[in-house]
Formats: sequence, structure tokens, C-alpha cells
Amino acid sequence: MSVIFGERVRTLRKARGLSQKQISIITRLDRSYIGGVERGERNVSLYNIFKIATALDIKLDELFKDFDV
Repeated sequence: MSVIFGERVRTLRKARGLSQKQISIITRLDRSYIGGVERGERNVSLYNIFKIATALDIKLDELFKDFDV
């Protein structure tokens, strides 16, 4: 599940032309943390999911679109 979520974050970030560093500045999360999220290595809190969605300028449900849960 974490890998799928991370791939979704990476896809949306790249679609918006943002780097991991730019997302980290907006969210105030470390760039290495963002990289870990995108690689599926992190168990992301709801608060940080909200911060990422806000940085990507999307609704929370957009991050989970097409999940097969």
C-alpha cells in the first residue's frame, strides 16, 4: 500500500512540475522524508498526507484515486 501511495505522490508531483525539494519546502517536511514516502519506505501520518495534498493543490481523495483496497 505504501508503495502505491508513494508512486501516486511522485506522479502527481512530477505532473505539477515540482521537485522533491520544492514539496519539502512547502510542506516543511525533509526532502529525504518526501523521497522515502515516494519509495514507499515511510508510514505517513494523516497530518503529513494532508500537508502533501495541500502542497500538490489537490483534495485528499485524489491521492487515493484508483486504489484497489
